[in-house]
Amino acid sequence: MAEPKRTADRTPTGNLNLFVVAGEHSGDALGAKLMAALNARPDVRIQYSGVGGEGMAAHGLTSLFPLDEVAVMGPMSILPRLPRIVRRVYNAVDAAIAARPDCVVIIDSPEFTHPIAKRIRRRLPGVPVVDYVSPSVWAWRPGRARRMRAYIDHVMALLPFEPDAHKRLGGPACTYVGHPLIERYDWIQAQDGAALAGRLGLTGERPVVVVLPGSRASEVARMMRPFGEALALLQMRGRPVDVVLPVVESVRPLVEAALADWTVKPHLVSGDADKFAAFRLATAALAASGTVTLELGLAGTPMVVAYKVDAVAARLRFLLKVHSVVLANLVLGENAFPEYLQEACTPERLADALAPLLSETPERMAQLAALARIPPRLLLETGSPSDAAAEIVLRYASCRANLK
Repeated sequence: MAEPKRTADRTPTGNLNLFVVAGEHSGDALGAKLMAALNARPDVRIQYSGVGGEGMAAHGLTSLFPLDEVAVMGPMSILPRLPRIVRRVYNAVDAAIAARPDCVVIIDSPEFTHPIAKRIRRRLPGVPVVDYVSPSVWAWRPGRARRMRAYIDHVMALLPFEPDAHKRLGGPACTYVGHPLIERYDWIQAQDGAALAGRLGLTGERPVVVVLPGSRASEVARMMRPFGEALALLQMRGRPVDVVLPVVESVRPLVEAALADWTVKPHLVSGDADKFAAFRLATAALAASGTVTLELGLAGTPMVVAYKVDAVAARLRFLLKVHSVVLANLVLGENAFPEYLQEACTPERLADALAPLLSETPERMAQLAALARIPPRLLLETGSPSDAAAEIVLRYASCRANLK
């Protein structure tokens, strides 16, 4: 359908029916914030149906089935559960047809949500479909962008360069609504690194390195050894550091087991407050690639980034169409933060890259200048990401409701 016109002088009013589908727990968190923003609108009453988790349930969604039935990642995890996932796709489509919604909102997890959107479009061609979180069409399989136009009316992007990418690739209309992290920017800046140093007994005599091996078991298994050996090399070269390692409880046993081989023993911390306090305290970070590089960017922490994937994924690297896999670099449009992938992820290279960040060197100064450019790229002029997303959803839903 054509994109509804913005109506600056008119707030959508009345009763609306939304079908919302999340495919895993981060999508549920995003959906919960969107629903909270929608529910805060005084002149709109919304009935929700679809698929979500506990976060979305708290704001009015009764999920068709438990989110854990479809919340899987990676082909090796999906294959054993594929028959159930396919069945749940069709369950969701049938429920959407029965609900006759004013708008369908799919949230991330394209392997699950996009097949649902395609089938809804075929059976209810007049119902607008909004995609919250763009697939990484700018990184690989760029042809997906143009194909999405057949069943997606609008993409709400979390990264500021994505609207230009969709325009270049012939994708659907796309608006940068803001990354959810920016809602926490002031909070991140307020975290007290000095208080954490006091609790951990860090005197400030040595640089502090925060180490981030990832939140998934596969990441921890691949990253702990090179990270530990890089820190050992720094120590052998006469550059001792204090190390803080924020640990996700789900992988704590794996982290603790891997630490048996580390000669430089870290201080383990847990919870968001201590994690971001560690970022604010740290002289530099050694991080697995992921959203954490944006977190470090908002905290202002210089970083060295590394990543390893399995052998099958490594063979597909030729499909990548970007200058970097580091989100902080992509937001800046330049390779400000060094990255070491696969065979380049060696202790020697990591130690070589980390060492200049531990004192007032040109390399450190360049990173600090780049870090200062990240918040302005991410922050919105007004409002929150959830409010910006809610405005787009309401525009489409109200347009459809007025046509009934």
